[in-house]
Amino acid sequence: MSSILNAPYFHDEAAAYEYVEAHLWPNGPVCPHCGNCDSVRIGRLTGKSTRIGLRKCYDCRKPFTVKVGTIFEDSHAPMRYWLQAIYLMCSSKKGVSTRQLQRTLGVGLKTAWFMGHRIRHAMV
Repeated sequence: MSSILNAPYFHDEAAAYEYVEAHLWPNGPVCPHCGNCDSVRIGRLTGKSTRIGLRKCYDCRKPFTVKVGTIFEDSHAPMRYWLQAIYLMCSSKKGVSTRQLQRTLGVGLKTAWFMGHRIRHAMV
């Protein structure tokens, strides 16, 4: 039996984005700006300088990722760290402190505090 922490979405950024997209958009991507859900009118942008998971709505002409409109918005922390933090907070019996998140994920104190507050806010 393997551990859930060995799942690829905990270690690979592209796999983490695919995992969140599959759970947030089960019927295909939805534009958070205009609400367009036509998969023909939403395209995936690829290229060497394009960030992971970037899509573009051809109705409103705005780019977006799965982070827009979620707790991950305005965060520079990688998606795989977010998924690890969510797993740690949901699986612990008494909760996880900011210092423990900092040590476990290997991020700064401010990042761990920010992530912890966003996750706790989403749990309410």
